[in-house]
Amino acid sequence: QVQLVESGGGLVQAGGSLRLSCAASGSIFSVSTMGWYGQAPGKQRELVAEITSGGNTNYADSVKGRFTISRDNVKNTVYLQMNSLKPEDTAVYYCHALITPLSSIWNVRDYWGQGTQVTVSS
Repeated sequence: QVQLVESGGGLVQAGGSLRLSCAASGSIFSVSTMGWYGQAPGKQRELVAEITSGGNTNYADSVKGRFTISRDNVKNTVYLQMNSLKPEDTAVYYCHALITPLSSIWNVRDYWGQGTQVTVSS
């Protein structure tokens, strides 16, 4: 079994910072791209940031210059440092990873975390 466990959400005032963490665990052969998606109330889930195993990153335009994604390949953990937070950043943030499980090393699968709430007050 493979699972993603997130931590770090919460309530913060506008202009503040939060750091999200997501650790992949279980019977893992390899971890490819990891990332964070945000889903605001009544809206679709959208990519916030992603990072490849080689460290290449991609950000949504709305967070460029404010958020930084990083990862620890030894710990299979991805982080999202969120600075200069705005009320419009309020959403449930989901961790996502492309993982090859030991049970099926010829297949890369999508895995999602349970989501963590980020609320930014004005």
